Amino acid sequence: MVLEPPHPKRKAAKTPRRWQLGQIWGGTLKVLGIETSCDETAAAVVTGEREILSSVVLSQLEDHRIYGGVVPEVAARSHIEHLDGLVERALAEAGVGVRDLDGVAATAGPGLIGGVLVGLVMGKAIAAGAGLPFVAVNHLEGHALSARLSHDVPFPYLLLLVTGGHCQLVAATALGKYERLGTTIDDAIGEAFDKSARLLGMRYPGGPEIERAAAQGDAKRFPLPRPMVGRDDCDFSFSGLKTAVRRVVEEHADAEGALPPQTARDIAASFQQAVGDSVVDRVTRAMRRFAAQHPNDRRLVVAGGVAANKALRTRLEQAAAKQRFTVIAPPLSLCTDNAAMIAWAGVERIRAGLLDSLDAPGRARWPLAELASLP
Repeated sequence: MVLEPPHPKRKAAKTPRRWQLGQIWGGTLKVLGIETSCDETAAAVVTGEREILSSVVLSQLEDHRIYGGVVPEVAARSHIEHLDGLVERALAEAGVGVRDLDGVAATAGPGLIGGVLVGLVMGKAIAAGAGLPFVAVNHLEGHALSARLSHDVPFPYLLLLVTGGHCQLVAATALGKYERLGTTIDDAIGEAFDKSARLLGMRYPGGPEIERAAAQGDAKRFPLPRPMVGRDDCDFSFSGLKTAVRRVVEEHADAEGALPPQTARDIAASFQQAVGDSVVDRVTRAMRRFAAQHPNDRRLVVAGGVAANKALRTRLEQAAAKQRFTVIAPPLSLCTDNAAMIAWAGVERIRAGLLDSLDAPGRARWPLAELASLP
């Protein structure tokens, strides 16, 4: 079988000598993935048969909690200190050595550029030293393809990507072919959760804290706005909702700025309900648009850390059922930042012949629409 040449938007890379096509197409493909785009340092080994041989993630949560958010320099330093050990551990747990690999994939963006460069340089060094194919992976594509690793989801499908820094609705029609139907015009959902939690005196990260508090709150007590609901497009906005939460907090806090516990729980519940109403409205519009073009492919993939919110996922499942869509969500370990999804993106791109040269740049911003795809 002959591999197609790389798309012209992606620089062609010479095929390393030890990469034999028989290995790739014989089903024994093993790829090392490296992820350092934010505050998780991760390494994993994944096979072309969708088997995760190892997946190691080191969280920096405690390092950043005291600051109420991720500090880029602290994150980059932690990646430098721990990445080599995590790669060794991932290889050991997978029972393979570098010479047993068939490729290396590393996140090249988007993300905090200092951290991105740590993982990217490590991946290039391993690939160069072992003569392996290298793939510079778009972090968002890693999320976009994660359901193909966990559930073998065929193209096309509608993707809702909800993370701390990203909120997008995307029509994924093929490897490298992603049409953005909607995005946030200000804050992402995860960012809105974190900032609102801080206003409520809760710890970072805010998503789990608000979800726990909301379970004991009255979602009808505070009539918070539903951003973008009713608009014809599929975009999101959460900045105004966050501002509304601040005003409610200021109105009900005491002289020291503290809220009565039940009031905090009620605000959390009202906030979560407002987010859910907005998301359901936006996703419903996207489902209708997607179904008009792909009436026989009604699949909604929900990926990213915010997908772990059970209340939000339940509401999405209910909305999808009304549009005759099936909701597919990877397990939580593949929703939060991890290297297994990066390795899998590497698997898919290596098989398609979409390799990268060792001068592939790291990028703080890298929209999915700029990705190369098959001709």
